[in-house]
Amino acid sequence: MTSMISRRTFAAAVASAALAIAAFGPASAGEAPKEVRIGYQKASVSIVARQSGQIEKRLKELGVENVKWVEFQFGPPMLEAIGAGAVDVGAVGDTPPVFAQAAGANVVYAAVSPASQHAILVRADSPVKSVADLKGKKVGIPKGSSAHNLVVQALAANGLAFSDIQPVYLTPADGVAAFARGSIDAFAVWDPFYALVELRQNGRPVAGLENLPPTNAFYLANGDFAKKHPEALQALLDEIRKITEWAGQNRDAVAEASQKATGIDPEGNRRAINRAEYSLRPLTGTEISNQQKVADAFYALGLIPRQITVRDIVWTPPQQRAAR
Repeated sequence: MTSMISRRTFAAAVASAALAIAAFGPASAGEAPKEVRIGYQKASVSIVARQSGQIEKRLKELGVENVKWVEFQFGPPMLEAIGAGAVDVGAVGDTPPVFAQAAGANVVYAAVSPASQHAILVRADSPVKSVADLKGKKVGIPKGSSAHNLVVQALAANGLAFSDIQPVYLTPADGVAAFARGSIDAFAVWDPFYALVELRQNGRPVAGLENLPPTNAFYLANGDFAKKHPEALQALLDEIRKITEWAGQNRDAVAEASQKATGIDPEGNRRAINRAEYSLRPLTGTEISNQQKVADAFYALGLIPRQITVRDIVWTPPQQRAAR
């Protein structure tokens, strides 16, 4: 890590800025795993968390011998790995957990944070001005991602059905390339890809997204891991919460660390970080209700094979269970 956020400096900053650990509280006893495997995407908090060594230090105190970081380009393949037990925990947007639960994946919601900024982008010279103008257009979408939900919500809010567009399912990287070639009319994606398309390809967000409800990102854990190792999971979330709070107060340092780790255009990287929201907390009834609405919408569209009840896979931290 750079001198701006060396492990010693980071630890001192976290110690001075951290609030009392009330969000998750003291954990109940549980056998420590020998290794914890964390899925991550190249997003700012994940990069800082990986570089800081804080999670490794905390988990080592519990007897965890190794922390392994496993990189994914976006949420759906990460949740496949978590559900299969190849990864223990990771952060994704609001839609991958819906697809995972509908497929019977062994995953649980562990914590919630604000989602990164999203947009449906078109080229600057496109005749498409608003969501309503997307009718009949080819829209690039990372399937099963939070951008997928953005498109579903945006169309419904603007009087269109999902069948009114031509969805083109692409990974984020392939979507950026397709947008540049002009083989799609619009591209739904999140930061930092959103910022890169804005700056490198003069993309602009379409109108009609302003009044959509806020979306969330979630930390999901393998169900068996959460059941067998609640203390390790809670300790990991404690550290991520402190790192997340620190990131919100030290955006320049986060941008520097992210730039060195990703090689992403510095201006785009900084734009994404500056407009991000940084917090982490347990799920409440509000987030569960919002996720249920996402699940119900995707079922109604035939995009998931069965109805699901989101609350069924929400993990309860040990001290909350003890308080009941």
